[in-house]
Amino acid sequence: MGEFGVERAEALLREWTANPSLVKHGLAVARCTESYGVREAERLGLSGDAAERFAERYRCAGLLHDFDYDRHPTAEEHPFVGVAYLRDNGWPEEMLHAILAHADYSGVVPETHLDRALFASDELAGFLTACALVKPSKAIAEVEVAGVQKKMKDKAFARAVKREDITRGAELLGISLEEHIGNCLRAMQKHAAELGL
Repeated sequence: MGEFGVERAEALLREWTANPSLVKHGLAVARCTESYGVREAERLGLSGDAAERFAERYRCAGLLHDFDYDRHPTAEEHPFVGVAYLRDNGWPEEMLHAILAHADYSGVVPETHLDRALFASDELAGFLTACALVKPSKAIAEVEVAGVQKKMKDKAFARAVKREDITRGAELLGISLEEHIGNCLRAMQKHAAELGL
């Protein structure tokens, strides 16, 4: 992907985002989304460089899905300002579609596997982070699927997280909620140091 790779995407996220929590959210969503890209590449029979490039697109979409949010947090502007900037700079249309589709008010519905993976990973990554931060160690390593499912039922916990988006995300990917939580949890645990968890 060259200039449209992970390094450029992460640089944009950090350049546009002053809030460290939002940067971490972008990194976490990227890792969850990427894990679905790896699975999909495998399903499509891709290997080596082709599989790597395929999964990298998923990671970039995760890194960039909220990169304009710190500067443009309103529903009128996010993610439209960011997508316009990315389009002007030649980022792949497939990625822009996924970024638009992650915002349910954008009028763009999740159609492709990338769209669905990004939509499914967004709220769940935030919820898993919240689950880690209430642990005494604040470590994602201590978070378990059963505990996450229990916390999802507790409406007072991380109340800004839309549970219905997490559930709908699993449905869009055609997997159980338990499997979806497990997939994202493992992706975040594998990259715990990068995510500061």
